[in-house]
Amino acid sequence: MKKVVVIGGGVIGLCTAYYLKKEQCEVTVIDQSNMDFGASYVNAGYISPSHLTPLASPGVVRQGLKWMFNSASPLYIKPRLEKDFLSWALAFNKSCSQENVNRSIKAIKDITLFSGELFEAIKASQDFNFHLEKKGLLVLFQTEAKLEKEEKLMNLGRREGLDVSLLNSNEVARLEPNVRMNVLGAAYYKSDWHSTPQEFMDELKKFLHNEGVNFVKNEKVEDLQMMNGTITSVETKNGSYQADEFVIAAGSWSNLLVKKLGIKLLLQAGKGYRINTLRSTGITLPAILAESNAAVTPMNGYTRFAGTMEIAGINHAIRKERVAAIANAVPKYYPDVLISEEEQLEAACGLRPVSPDGRPYIGKSEKCKNLTFATGHAMMGWSMAPATGKLVSEIILEKPTSIGIQAFHPDRKF
Repeated sequence: MKKVVVIGGGVIGLCTAYYLKKEQCEVTVIDQSNMDFGASYVNAGYISPSHLTPLASPGVVRQGLKWMFNSASPLYIKPRLEKDFLSWALAFNKSCSQENVNRSIKAIKDITLFSGELFEAIKASQDFNFHLEKKGLLVLFQTEAKLEKEEKLMNLGRREGLDVSLLNSNEVARLEPNVRMNVLGAAYYKSDWHSTPQEFMDELKKFLHNEGVNFVKNEKVEDLQMMNGTITSVETKNGSYQADEFVIAAGSWSNLLVKKLGIKLLLQAGKGYRINTLRSTGITLPAILAESNAAVTPMNGYTRFAGTMEIAGINHAIRKERVAAIANAVPKYYPDVLISEEEQLEAACGLRPVSPDGRPYIGKSEKCKNLTFATGHAMMGWSMAPATGKLVSEIILEKPTSIGIQAFHPDRKF
């Protein structure tokens, strides 16, 4: 039986603990919070094979420069004279290429499809009852320019074997008869699932606790002791934890932790926001509002509106203009769905760990024998979580991995 310490109690860390425990490992999860908030709780709940292209793609830097001085823009990158940020920014700029997109598509598709299957398998077990539906995803557009762009992405999806169709406004209305919509049409991806994150996280924590996983909450890892290329222990203010293997699943804090081992991991925190409404909206299908880059999810008991990517360092400050940008986008597509000021005031945010090329870091670095990375998933953390956990368990137990992982290697060059 291997003894494993997982640093990070978000969805990636918990899914890793889940699959390690299934392999009879002794697992300890250490998290600096009480494990009840953050990106794992405020995301859109998508499991999205339709999201085939990485954030780093052609045109993103040019568009980002246009948006740089608009703090309400969908992608806001705050310039900073910090070495880590500048290194990441240079690598991100280099990664915004068609070559990176081509290299990423199959890897992203494979891990998200695998994750969807694993979500369904977890849900089918008698220990879980969380909300999970495979009703597909609508990408709603209002302009011919977006139609042209979406048609290119649809063709890409079809080449990759995804079931996707183009709908006109009447066909969209037939799919969503209980809410008035103002759209030219939609791309309809039937490959996607959606869920209610809070339910999954609560049930997963309860299951792991009952299975004997040790949770160490509200303790920040302050040091990692390494000897001859092997971690011997992790140190917190209140204790020292030894194990055979260690997993870094600490999200946007992961690069700060591995600095202590002399490992340079290019990573930046990307803040996203969510607004919930408990009022009935009539929305039954998850949707992306294409021109506004916002997400809509009908969750269990409420509707969630989410979005934006704010790369401005590690902080949880709520920027009202970014919340308002999401709220203002909604009635453009759903004229009868208005987000109240009270709902905006109750908005929450989470930090997503963003790698320069839009692919996560999954695997072992050559610089440390008993450390496995599971971080850098950006907006796709929820989509990729069970697959990442399964892959990490296979790596640690030296089993063949269920899918190829070379594209996610933590030592890859930018």
